[in-house]
Amino acid sequence: MPKVISISNQKGGVGKTTTAVNLSACIAQNGIRVLLIDADPQANATTGMGIEARDDGNTVYELLISDKPITECIRKTQIENLDIVTSNINLVAAELELVSLSNRERILRDKIYRLNGFDFADKKYEYVFIDCPPSLGLITVNALNAANAVLIPVQCEYYALEGLSQLLNTIKMVKNSFNPALSIEGYLLTMFDSRLRLANQVEAELRKFFGEKVYTTKVARNVKIGEAPSFGKPITIYDPLCTGAHNYSELALEFIERNKEKK
Repeated sequence: MPKVISISNQKGGVGKTTTAVNLSACIAQNGIRVLLIDADPQANATTGMGIEARDDGNTVYELLISDKPITECIRKTQIENLDIVTSNINLVAAELELVSLSNRERILRDKIYRLNGFDFADKKYEYVFIDCPPSLGLITVNALNAANAVLIPVQCEYYALEGLSQLLNTIKMVKNSFNPALSIEGYLLTMFDSRLRLANQVEAELRKFFGEKVYTTKVARNVKIGEAPSFGKPITIYDPLCTGAHNYSELALEFIERNKEKK
């Protein structure tokens, strides 16, 4: 069975979608089969893969509000070994439509995990990444409930640690109420600039509080990372020699190695 990882942080602009797109792409480029689920109405992971964020009837929205199976929503990306379930702005409505459903917190999990276990026919994924919206609503709760673990990008800024408390409380709530096996996959330092005292202070505090859960790899501030989504390409395709591509390639190797040790 594949491991399901939600990439989450209720604070916007921390590199959440950037990490979802580039980490999944880099892992796939290591020959590992990956599925990326874009659960954000902004659909930035979808467009970041060069796919138009349109309503084709086979998106995350349909997964949450209809009986459509996930196998009908999976589509290929430009990266070998990487598939995606796309999103579009319609997903905003799902937050309201889910409220009246009795199993509203478990719908995404039930779509991923069938009664007879994980069933993607011939599609054997090792990892499933879910790009969560920058909020702590029902869509994020669905993603956390479907996941084995949560990967948390943390921007190196003043309010970084303070902003984590609300997310960690939500993770604790989901763990206590719905998903007792949910764990923290790791904390990723993003937009890191070693020249700034503040960035180094945030890193020191994060490592003090969370120890080995903080990835050794840090994602540095890099203009090319910001440019790549507008061209619909992961950073390793847009500019494979830039610092951002190197950072995410190193992160993928660290992620893969950590998960080997857990098996």
